[in-house]
Amino acid sequence: MADAAEHPTYLRDPDAIYRESFATIRREANVAGLSVDEAAIATRAIHACGMVDLVDDLRFFGDPAGGTRRAVAEGRPILVDAQMVAAGLIRRNLPDGQEVHCFLDDPRTPGLAKDLGTTRSAAAVHLWRDRLDGAVVIIGNAPTALFALLELLDAGAPKPAALFAFPVGFVGAAESKAELATNPRGLNAVTLLGRRGGSAISAAAFNAVFAERL
Repeated sequence: MADAAEHPTYLRDPDAIYRESFATIRREANVAGLSVDEAAIATRAIHACGMVDLVDDLRFFGDPAGGTRRAVAEGRPILVDAQMVAAGLIRRNLPDGQEVHCFLDDPRTPGLAKDLGTTRSAAAVHLWRDRLDGAVVIIGNAPTALFALLELLDAGAPKPAALFAFPVGFVGAAESKAELATNPRGLNAVTLLGRRGGSAISAAAFNAVFAERL
């Protein structure tokens, strides 16, 4: 058995770890040119994945932070494409009773997916329609969910107040985000170009809107 003295030393104090983490991001990530809110979103997204070059692929349209704050203040729902996104939202930053909806496991979703010839994630987006107007949308998993949302908007569905578009993967992720970036449709939105994304990054980007400034 290795002697305990041979184990590497490491920082144990949680407050010190927190401070040093964000100090490292400030040293290594170039957020010059971003607004205060945009820099906060970029910083928290980087913290969620450990990749400081992520900032180079972020794209902002309108004012997603402002749109999010207004929507939450007005009691509008938050719509997410995966339960992992919902689990990543820091609820203490939100008002009591804040509605967060994920319809992936809704009993209507499998049949709707079959009828539409698409994924459950995309079918679940169709169940958002009655709640879309002024809502906050967070997509952190399925490219088909983002494609479905854009198709709904193009067909005349009401616009959400803010969109966090971070689908991940090797099939459709880059393409769905490129479609949004090419034509943001007047949305308040933030997206991450390319294959990278995921539930943790999308939730962190949303949480940044209400987090303390670092």
